[in-house]
Amino acid sequence: MTSSSDRSPAVDVPTPKSYEIRTYGCQMNVHDSERLAGLLEEAGYVRAPEGSDGDADVVVFNTCAVRENADNRLYGNLGRLAPRKVSRPGMQIAVGGCLAQKDRDTIVKKAPWVDVVFGTHNIGKLPVLLERARVQQEAQVEIAESLEAFPSTLPTRRESAYAAWVSISVGCNNTCTFCIVPALRGKEKDRRPGDILAEIEALVGEGVSEITLLGQNVNAYGSDIGDREAFSKLLRACGNIEGLERVRFTSPHPRDFTDDVIEAMAETPNAMPQLHMPLQSGSDTVLKAMRRSYRQERYLGIIEKVRAAIPHAAITTDIIVGFPGETEEDFEQTLHVVREARFAQAFTFQYSKRPGTPAATMENQIPKEVVQARYERLVALQEEISWEENKKQVGRTLELMVAEGEGRKDGATHRLSGRAPDNRLVHFTKPDEEVRPGDVVTVEITYAAPHHLLAEGPVLGVRRTRAGDAWEKRNAAEAAKPAGVMLGLPKIGVPEPLPVATGSGCGCD
Repeated sequence: MTSSSDRSPAVDVPTPKSYEIRTYGCQMNVHDSERLAGLLEEAGYVRAPEGSDGDADVVVFNTCAVRENADNRLYGNLGRLAPRKVSRPGMQIAVGGCLAQKDRDTIVKKAPWVDVVFGTHNIGKLPVLLERARVQQEAQVEIAESLEAFPSTLPTRRESAYAAWVSISVGCNNTCTFCIVPALRGKEKDRRPGDILAEIEALVGEGVSEITLLGQNVNAYGSDIGDREAFSKLLRACGNIEGLERVRFTSPHPRDFTDDVIEAMAETPNAMPQLHMPLQSGSDTVLKAMRRSYRQERYLGIIEKVRAAIPHAAITTDIIVGFPGETEEDFEQTLHVVREARFAQAFTFQYSKRPGTPAATMENQIPKEVVQARYERLVALQEEISWEENKKQVGRTLELMVAEGEGRKDGATHRLSGRAPDNRLVHFTKPDEEVRPGDVVTVEITYAAPHHLLAEGPVLGVRRTRAGDAWEKRNAAEAAKPAGVMLGLPKIGVPEPLPVATGSGCGCD
């Protein structure tokens, strides 16, 4: 029998510090937040439970500078955390992203309880800066002027087991007068094709079956490495990766959208029949004022070529209403392009001043009530077209990749949700056999609404996939973790649909 004197003394195991990341803005910020999560987890942090709302040891704001009043919203959120920090010794707050890159020392002056400020070029420094702030008991502000490490070389924690973003470039060489992104993200810098393909192959090896190539101006890829056809070559190379079922990309620029890209999309089996092509305005006069290096005829010519090569392609877009100097005639030209192009969906934005952009100081700013009226007319037209285009899908038999968390009413309706090859959202009848996110089902479309489709009949076929296996394995591993420890980022890892927007937004592509 072992005496009490022989027993080992109890050892206190320190509780891992928790983190929460709040992400604002574009897909690049979403992708950066996955990297920030990976960095923090590699440093020993665990994600705070859902709904923590600031009740974490580290709260990180990954900010956007292009939205109206972005700074006011940030300081409002920081203000709400100030008393929380007082009552929670050791809590740290970090601010990164585009607004941090732009405002730098201003953030700490306005919110002295912030511990770390970092920019778009040095996200890899976050764990070091947090530790330095803790040891030195003072705020750490570090803004790099140029990229220190390509984001995709950093650790990551992706939300989705079956779909992933893959960044192929950072920065932008355009000078659009409404956009501040190039000033904050810098000039375009391309990754080597071999590095991109190696990352995709590694993801496929982990079970990922859908990837979205990501860049601020994704089809300008190659300008930094001196190959004008680099993007189409990359698309074709993706077609040779065994196990990669779906390839998408966002967001391209009409200026750089060449025939070789259209040919690659049409001829690469896993390149999906979907294209997001920002329009911004249908007026040549407004496009010139925006410094968009294409005109209406060029834009509609691209749409025509895409539809000829890929008849079932779903084309989506971004449109800004009420740009300074926009006349009623200019707006009618935008409506004309919308009617001609017949977009499946559109992000529609009311123009608002972005501090630091040339457009913010232009004359002939449009009155709010005029912008609102034009915006409502545009949304009404696009809703009508979206519904008409979706009705054309009724009767078609489609393969859907089962999605996670995209059908808010699925529980009540006993349905599941999935994405068609053209990225349309489809709610379908739950089959008797188990299907998992990442699996593929075959259905017949029976009903169309403006923003989704229904397949109300029985599922015609179920194909279990490696992606579904990966989702199941991941969920089992996370279920086995201690209560309260949930890794990943809320709702950011899977490429999102492109619906008609109801408020102002970035629109910076």
